[in-house]
Amino acid sequence: MLRLDALSRRFGDTVAVSELSLEAEPGQILSLLGPSGCGKTTTLRMVAGFETPSSGRVWLDGRDVTRLGAQQRGMGMVFQNYALFPHLDVWENVAFGLLARGEARRDAAPRVERVLELVELPGYGKRRVQELSGGQQQRVALARALAPEPPVLLLDEPLSNLDAALRERTRTELRALLKRLGMTAIFVTHDQEEAFALSDRVALLHQGHLQQVGTPEALYTAPANPFVASFLGRANFLLATLDPAGSSHARLAGGAVWPVRTATDAPMQPGSAATVMVRPEALRLLPPGSELAPADLQGCLVDRRFAGAMSFYRVQVGDRELLVQGGPADAAPGDAVWVRPREGAVILVFPGDAS
Repeated sequence: MLRLDALSRRFGDTVAVSELSLEAEPGQILSLLGPSGCGKTTTLRMVAGFETPSSGRVWLDGRDVTRLGAQQRGMGMVFQNYALFPHLDVWENVAFGLLARGEARRDAAPRVERVLELVELPGYGKRRVQELSGGQQQRVALARALAPEPPVLLLDEPLSNLDAALRERTRTELRALLKRLGMTAIFVTHDQEEAFALSDRVALLHQGHLQQVGTPEALYTAPANPFVASFLGRANFLLATLDPAGSSHARLAGGAVWPVRTATDAPMQPGSAATVMVRPEALRLLPPGSELAPADLQGCLVDRRFAGAMSFYRVQVGDRELLVQGGPADAAPGDAVWVRPREGAVILVFPGDAS
């Protein structure tokens, strides 16, 4: 098991990572997700041994490895900038870790060929890395890290230079391989879709602080705060007042009343100011002439973005703009429309003006 215990890294007065505590169970894929500059890569480098923590500990299988160098930790690493050996061909790059630990070339060969097939580079063994495209070089770097089957694999946005179709196939195959090998992996990405597709658990960071950690489903459906809600997918925020009779309903501007669920453990008093968060897929558009209900909000359709089987509608409601997911042609720009929560929709409420 890999465990980070109150890990921090400061660069002068700048705190890159603050008191970060995380665990990755054996065979688990944990993604570090967040915007640029949130501390993802710094955390990965501290785990790998390339960066010394200002405070805190790194534990691997019950051993404190905080002061050990990168080679002594035995972790595999895929760098965002490839870090391939230009004087070696593809086969030698991939086999480097295996040969460095004394494995015979004939024993290393099947592993090298297997991982080259995984990253869709069969037959590329004799190519020089300078002859490859950037995406192909990234795949060689991934194959090199996978070949020794390390106990922990660290990946710093390894799929960033692949085209969309190849990136999707590679991440599917990468997850399948990691699960087949029972390998623990820490995956750094700023891409929510990538984190959700690969991970068993996701740790979302912001400005060096851990915001929430859990399964992709838990983070999306039960975000701990507005930042998590807005970073993971699309989110609408509306000012409201909790129903004086309790916190299970909120009254929006204009009088509409929505059923809500509190998003935090913080006490929320009936009648207090609150912020409602609702996903676009939890809302629906009602055309003119529809029978209205107390939960309906009146608005004007500002724009429609076609997205194949669905469309996204921007609706101006008072001083707020809502994003609503609907059918390909539910309404046209300029139409007066009504917005209603779908039956069973998850609508969260945060204390105060959290938008």
